[in-house]
Amino acid sequence: MTPATTVGIVSVGTYSPRTVMTAADIAAASGIAEEVIRDKFGIVQKFVGDPGDHPNEMAVKAALDCLSRTDITADEIDVVICTTEEWKEYTVWTAGINLAYEIGASKAWAMDVHMRCATTVGALKLAKDMITADPEVNTVLIAGGYRMSDLIDLTNSRTSFMFNIGAGAGAMLLRRGWPENHVLGSHIICDGSMSTHVIVPASGTKQFPTDEMVARKQFYLDLVEPDAMKDRLNAVSMDNWMACVDSALRKSGTKPDGARYTTADIGYLNILLIKPSGHQDMLRRLGLREDQSVYLNHIGHIGEQDAMFSIREGIRQKRLHQGDLMVILAAGIGYVWAASCVQWG
Repeated sequence: MTPATTVGIVSVGTYSPRTVMTAADIAAASGIAEEVIRDKFGIVQKFVGDPGDHPNEMAVKAALDCLSRTDITADEIDVVICTTEEWKEYTVWTAGINLAYEIGASKAWAMDVHMRCATTVGALKLAKDMITADPEVNTVLIAGGYRMSDLIDLTNSRTSFMFNIGAGAGAMLLRRGWPENHVLGSHIICDGSMSTHVIVPASGTKQFPTDEMVARKQFYLDLVEPDAMKDRLNAVSMDNWMACVDSALRKSGTKPDGARYTTADIGYLNILLIKPSGHQDMLRRLGLREDQSVYLNHIGHIGEQDAMFSIREGIRQKRLHQGDLMVILAAGIGYVWAASCVQWG
C-alpha cells in the first residue's frame, strides 16, 4: 500500500498597512457609542488601506514575508493559489498570475479562488488535494490581499456586523512531505438561500456603478434582506460550524495511537474575527480556554487572511504550541462555513 502523502505548512507571512481606524474613529463615523464598538462589536482598532496599498500588491508583500521565513525559493513553487479578493486593482483580472510573476515564481501556474472569508480553508483543501493527486505538484503558495474596508459604509447600520472589516494580506507555503504542521481534514458547508442577502448593489451586469448609483451609496456592501438573513443565520450558523469541525476531525484520520480525533484533541482555535459573544460561544462549545485562541481585535477582520494572522499571533503570544491540533474555522457571506485541521509542530 502506498503511504499517505503528508502536506505541511512551511511558513506563513502577513502584511498590514500603516493606517489604523480606532473604535473612537468608527464611533464618530457611525454614531454608535465607542463602548459598543469596542465591547459588543469587538473592535479596538483595525488596519485600513493607505492610498498606495492595493490588494494584490499587499499579497506580494505577504508572500515575500512568507518566503523570507524559509530556505525554499520562489522558483520552487509549482502552483500559486491567489486569494486576493474581487475588489482589487482591476476587474476581470487574474491576480494570481501577477502575484506569481512579482515574487519570481517563474515555474508556477496560478489561479484565483474566491469563497469570501472562508477562502483560505478552501485553498488549503485544494492545495492538499493537488499535491496528493499530482506527483509533479510539490510546493503550493496560498496568498492574497484584502481591502474590503473600502466597501463599508459606516453610516449604514444594516452592515454594522461588517464594521470590523479592514485591510491587509496573508500568505501560506505548503510542501509535500514537510515534516511539520501537517494539513489533515477539511470540510465545507454552503447555504445558497442567503447568497443574495449581502451584495454591492451597483457593481455588476445587473446594475453598473454609474455616478448616480455611487452618489446614492450603492457601491458599498449592503445587507439587502436583513430579516431573512438574520433569521436563517441565527438558526443554522453555530450548528453548521460545529458540523464542519466534526467532519474535518473525522476526515483527519487517526492519531498515532490509532484513535480517532475528537474535539477533546483540539489545542488551538484559529477562528476569524467575529463578535466577542460568538467567539466565547465557540470556545465553550469546543471546551477550550480563552488562551487557546487569539482574538484579533487589534488587527481587524482581514477576511480569509485572518487564518495567517491567527497563526502569527498565536506563535507570538505563545498560545499556539508544538503538538497542538489546530482547527482553522471560517465563514463567508453567501453563506459558507468551513473548517480545516492542522497538526502543528
